[in-house]
Amino acid sequence: MSNHALQSLSLTEFRSYERLDFALDGRSIYLFGQNGAGKTNLLEAVSVLNPGKGLRGAGFSDLGRRLPDEMRGRAWGVAATFGEGETEVRLATGSDPRDPNKRTVRIDGEPAPAARLIEHVRLIWLTPAQDRLFIEARSERLRFFDRLTYAAEPTHAAVVSAYEKALRERLKLLTDGPPDDAWLTLLEQKLGETGTAMILARRRAVEALQAEIETHAGPFPKADLGLAGDLADDLAGSGLNTHIINGFRQSRARDAAASRSLFGPHRMDFTVIHRDKNRPAAEGSTGEQKALLLNVILAQGARLAKAESSSPPILLLDEVAAHLDPGRRHALFDETHALGLQTLFTGTDQGLFDGLKSRALGVRVDGGQFVEFVE
Repeated sequence: MSNHALQSLSLTEFRSYERLDFALDGRSIYLFGQNGAGKTNLLEAVSVLNPGKGLRGAGFSDLGRRLPDEMRGRAWGVAATFGEGETEVRLATGSDPRDPNKRTVRIDGEPAPAARLIEHVRLIWLTPAQDRLFIEARSERLRFFDRLTYAAEPTHAAVVSAYEKALRERLKLLTDGPPDDAWLTLLEQKLGETGTAMILARRRAVEALQAEIETHAGPFPKADLGLAGDLADDLAGSGLNTHIINGFRQSRARDAAASRSLFGPHRMDFTVIHRDKNRPAAEGSTGEQKALLLNVILAQGARLAKAESSSPPILLLDEVAAHLDPGRRHALFDETHALGLQTLFTGTDQGLFDGLKSRALGVRVDGGQFVEFVE
């Protein structure tokens, strides 16, 4: 496993866990137990050790443990150690005592902005909610793809955050007024700068992922990746920057009337084609869509596992095994093991994970407690 792997995890008043201290020692694990036992809650705890919200998209005020007679959740915390020796880093996040809708972040005991978490751990997750990723809102696909992008380029997270902040400020100025031209111009220059960086990073990510898919003979159907709505895909650098700035300036009146921003790189889409069938992923079965997503995720894992400049991502795969036939399920286990990807799986049935015996630690979960370990 990677020397940046998750070594230990501690939860305090998080979801169904009153307290948990768990030593993973860099191993992959599979969590099994009945629905509602707390399996996904543990994956969610790991996921909040990245910028933004966790894998459920829940607000920070909703993460604290709450008993049936309590109106609001308790103050919560998640802490983890990644890596060993010189690479060891301690990450922690939890409730902000000044505002339950926010959180605090610490890196090696020192306060830090959440955007810096991505410098130390790369997380990619797949959940049942993403089974409909290809047929639901474009924004969800783009968010998924941006997470893949900043797993390879950590600075992408901060760029996206800065772009979205400027976008909100510009729209507020247009809708609430007064529409100060000088301030709008400054915001649109910021949108041009960050928007250009976003688009170029996304283009690099698509190109690199497609190259990995071509060279890697994985167990899942090959996907052809693309970006729809790519602004002026023949432009780059200063030309793209100018194009974005002009586009925002020209759309001021339209955006003000619509009360939303109708132009910009936030309007792009991540597209996936099932190559063998030459059809968009959205037209495939649920199983085919899941397999295509895994193809993309494993390509990213393989890409980063080879790169000397970055660490492989940690995969959080919630209820994935149950939706795969036995052949693909075992192929997934073989692939994550062969790539050296630390992976956290969940499922209701221990038998789903027979192919992981001796390669991962099994944990039976019940009522927010670890009640059995299977080596």
